Amino acid sequence: MDLRLATPADAPGVHAIYAPIVRDTAISFQETPPTVAELAARIESTLVHFPWLVATDGHGIAGYAYASTHRGRAAYRWSVEVSIYVHPRTRRQGVGRALYGSLLPILAAQHYVTAWAGVTLPNDPSEALHQAVGFEPVGTYANVGYKHGRWRNTRWWRYALQPLPEKPTEPMPLPELANAPTWTTLLAAGRQFLL
Repeated sequence: MDLRLATPADAPGVHAIYAPIVRDTAISFQETPPTVAELAARIESTLVHFPWLVATDGHGIAGYAYASTHRGRAAYRWSVEVSIYVHPRTRRQGVGRALYGSLLPILAAQHYVTAWAGVTLPNDPSEALHQAVGFEPVGTYANVGYKHGRWRNTRWWRYALQPLPEKPTEPMPLPELANAPTWTTLLAAGRQFLL
């Protein structure tokens, strides 16, 4: 198994994981699965600013994780929202820990300060993963979404990427970090968790 930066060509493998989650569960609040072309465009637009990582095995994409803007107003720019999805065939094999093991240090190196993750309840495996990698629960949005015939709650988790700086450094675009000498080490940080 390996970890690397995604490319738009990974969209079919990402689609194979994400489409059933959208269609069959309340884990994602999206109601209609995006097309492969839409996912390719998402990957491409994400990589302008944020990491989108994939874990691969001999069967294709085993899981993926990415960051996005937390909120649109300027003062939020040191916070990011993170999302992670793992293929059913590779659950409980360290893929989630590995993806976060690389994603979170990359975000810290980009000068982001806090990562936020929303987990639709109930989702014990996702909550266990977030707790295991160091996220802390900070609150629940009750009845925030309606999907598959019922109201859903979302629990929010916070991860401190670095100590709160007195004056934060402006976030660094991903392409700038990907050309830095530390990039290979940051990307490889999560590999220790792969089984």
